[in-house]
Amino acid sequence: MSKAKVLVAEKVGPAGIELLKQHFDVELGFDWDRDQVKARLGEFDGVLIRSATKLDAELLASGTKLRAIGRAGVGVDNVDVPEATKRGIVVANAPLSNVVTAAEHTMALLLALARNVPQAHQSLVEGRWDRAKYSGVELYEKTLGVLGFGRIGQLVSERAKGFGMRVIAFDPVVSASRYEELGVDKAESPDDIYAVADFLTLHLPNTPETKGWLNAEVLAKCKDGVRVLNVARGPLVVDADLQAALDSGKVAGAALDVFQTEPITDHPLFKYPNVIVTPHLGASTAEANDRAGFQAAEQIVAALTGGSVTTAVNIPAIPEDDLDALAPFVPLSRALGKIAASLAAGSAVDAVTTEFLGGIAKRDTRLLGLNVMLGVLEAGGAEELNEVNAPALAQQRGIETNEVKQTETRDYTDMIRVTVKSGEQTSSVVGTVIGNLNRPHLLEAWGQRFQVQLEGSVTLFRYKDVPGMLGRVGTLFGSNDVNIVSSVLGRQPDGDAEGLAAMVLTTDESVPDAVVSEIVASDGFVAGVSVTL
Repeated sequence: MSKAKVLVAEKVGPAGIELLKQHFDVELGFDWDRDQVKARLGEFDGVLIRSATKLDAELLASGTKLRAIGRAGVGVDNVDVPEATKRGIVVANAPLSNVVTAAEHTMALLLALARNVPQAHQSLVEGRWDRAKYSGVELYEKTLGVLGFGRIGQLVSERAKGFGMRVIAFDPVVSASRYEELGVDKAESPDDIYAVADFLTLHLPNTPETKGWLNAEVLAKCKDGVRVLNVARGPLVVDADLQAALDSGKVAGAALDVFQTEPITDHPLFKYPNVIVTPHLGASTAEANDRAGFQAAEQIVAALTGGSVTTAVNIPAIPEDDLDALAPFVPLSRALGKIAASLAAGSAVDAVTTEFLGGIAKRDTRLLGLNVMLGVLEAGGAEELNEVNAPALAQQRGIETNEVKQTETRDYTDMIRVTVKSGEQTSSVVGTVIGNLNRPHLLEAWGQRFQVQLEGSVTLFRYKDVPGMLGRVGTLFGSNDVNIVSSVLGRQPDGDAEGLAAMVLTTDESVPDAVVSEIVASDGFVAGVSVTL
């Protein structure tokens, strides 16, 4: 089978390219113009870009084989995401590539703003000793207000606390426990921050709701002499309102790395002696650039090899805290969907119900539900599946989907139950993750309970609960050169009304259908299925 092909259309760090070469045939098109990209894009399964390549609808139409786009950076403005979604193409970025860099630059500006570092430097090199003029303020015991408590906001908060600052933050989608872990005060509203912050730093996304966030009304609510930082997005600040607040003395100083339009070298705020500016350097380090290429390459590998694409922008956007907590359950969800659908022997899947039990029920579980559906569709033989096209494929097949959440559970902290209805038949399986490595385990199938780690291929048999059944299976597996990794038997606590039990075996390789059929046809066995995960 030939390898998938990936085009690296722009220069990224060598680590990302090397990762792609470990899995795919890779071609470098750093010097290709638009016409060359259009002429050859149809040869590739994936493409890695930065900001220069514009993958609009016209180019995407030429990418007839394209299944994954990796953007080495945060923004995806240069990709027609709706068009890619229609075509079932995963679009993933590298949102965490610059978080450390951006947080560090925020701290650099925070310190420079507090101690007038650039102004003092310029004064000295111009021949003046203005020691008294540029006396600053300490960060120690000052209050830092953080608007937007995502990854960057949290990293800034950690570093600010290292300087002895009190930190108060606002973000409506971050759990209270995360604030507690970092020792940060949780503001119930932005107004709570404006009233107390000595320094105010913005780490909000650029959305219609956040555009012009820092305006005259907000600045009027702030403490007199507040100092403002923006290393996030230029449109968050109304420049004229900030300028007026600087003129009145309401704002004692500002540090800006981003602007309404870029590049820009002539701006009214540049003339203010208490304003520090940098040319959008928040993400500009060698490490961040290398990291962006590698993380985008990781997403392409996941998309083209059936892995979990955690940063796709055209699948449900999950809050960061939830994503971290639920990531171990992604492979489990997919495996449970595939097993449940394989056990339902009807002609077609009519409905899928996923129950989230325990602590995970408090989280945003859409990504897990999506992976359950991926597993169900895989079991049905659907090809070219990913998180993007799975919902549309399920809808085309008329599959009804239901989700149930229950925060209380027995035996395990978190469990997932998947029930598949196929014609008159219904099959249900239960699983969880166990141990420090969060390995997926199957806990229940056919109403029988056990605990077996899910790996490789999983084969399940239902049979009359009499001695010798496991030995018969082992003998037939051995005669067909099938190596058993593990085996476990299960039964209902009070016994099965039909006198049936179940066994689950994991193997290194797929078990031939003929072997499973031979066992099921033998005396005492009533059902069997083998699933390659």
